[in-house]
Amino acid sequence: MTSNAPIESLPNLGSKSGQWLRDVGINTIGDLESIGPATAYQLVKQHKQSVSLNLLWAMVAGLESKDWRELSEEIKQRLLAEIAE
Repeated sequence: MTSNAPIESLPNLGSKSGQWLRDVGINTIGDLESIGPATAYQLVKQHKQSVSLNLLWAMVAGLESKDWRELSEEIKQRLLAEIAE
């Protein structure tokens, strides 16, 4: 998968989550790689309060070409600590 691929082409993301990311300026997979999933999640959360942690899990797993349900509890806890900072 190339960095200039549209954000919706990331595994685990659909058109709705892709639009949320586009709304905060994340248009490509490369944009997401540059800013990082935790920061991207925080930006989306500022604009769309109802967004769930599944978006964060989906982005992290998608960058690793995994299904979001494959993320370990350890990784999830690390991400939760990162967004709490």
